Amino acid sequence: MRELLGEVLDLQKVWRSHDSKEMERRGELICGDIPGWLGVYREAVAQALDLSPEKVGIEGRNATGRYSRIPWARVYSFDQSPKSTQGWYIVYLFSASGDRVYLSLNQATRIWNGGEFKPREPAVLKRRVDWARSLIATQTAGREHLKSEIKLNAHTKVGRSYPLGNVTAIEYTREALPDPEVLGEDLLYMASLLDTVYRAESAAPYLTDDIAPEVVEAEHSAAKAAGRRCARYPNQGFLLAVDERRAVEARSVYMASEYFKAQGWSVQDVGAKRPYDLHLCRGQETLRVEVKGTTSDGSQVILTRSEIEHQREFAPSNALVIVHSITLDRTVEPAVATGGTLKCISPWFIDDKNLTAVSYIYRSGIAN
Repeated sequence: MRELLGEVLDLQKVWRSHDSKEMERRGELICGDIPGWLGVYREAVAQALDLSPEKVGIEGRNATGRYSRIPWARVYSFDQSPKSTQGWYIVYLFSASGDRVYLSLNQATRIWNGGEFKPREPAVLKRRVDWARSLIATQTAGREHLKSEIKLNAHTKVGRSYPLGNVTAIEYTREALPDPEVLGEDLLYMASLLDTVYRAESAAPYLTDDIAPEVVEAEHSAAKAAGRRCARYPNQGFLLAVDERRAVEARSVYMASEYFKAQGWSVQDVGAKRPYDLHLCRGQETLRVEVKGTTSDGSQVILTRSEIEHQREFAPSNALVIVHSITLDRTVEPAVATGGTLKCISPWFIDDKNLTAVSYIYRSGIAN
């Protein structure tokens, strides 16, 4: 492995974005030889991640169209990071200057926004990094060789994003690449850190600035109805169980009801029989309220076509209430929802530009 890493670093010094013998050779190393070496440790990594070996993924990326300025090889869970644009993983990142390579606990630095992949904002990446660092603080204490900052000397957008996603890393310089035994020990140590992050991620109903679970669920349901697998983010967004979803819904309706009662409204819960959740009366005034509860930050919520159509009819005597950042206690059965921050929009005029289609009904014209 030491020789493989060294050869990739040497090839970095003659990088070209177009075809060359050097870049073809780099591809053989990144996509073949290095994953092959990592494969020797698959079972040990699987044990560190508490996974079966077939659940551990290993891959390298030499090019996306043109040859990448920063090639990489990563180790990950198929369930929690099926693509490099999803979740957390450990990854070898080679500097553009060819002077160093990092073994980094890192994350997807782009996110699906419902229409396309977009770079995560630096502030968002920092919040996620801080969250992960707080989890592994005990495991990393006293290890002064770990790097909180990595220097890849990259000038591309993607290359500049990797340092922002770094949680912690081990740096290897070209002049002092360690023996394979040390590289193997470092790999398993970093896998233990990744395991800590994976466990916390699995236990959380939502991670800051991630995809809302309701959005993921809608994508999954739409894909299933269309007869397709939803591989975009099969384990992101932290899908809620039935009892968890009910707890979130009940919490949001309760908070919305209390909010309006405090303003002198008489509140009736009509969600089981009408196309909205709360019917409000105050003197001669009426208000029809749609309530959405979520463990996410509330920046995205799911609306049905019926909800949109009816609320457009009701406006301006209508309202949207979003109760976001609800906390779920999964240690009890059924799960208990607490907390939450309420935001009310009234009157609520729905602008098409704020809507993203999850799926479509296509009239094929083949039936009589």
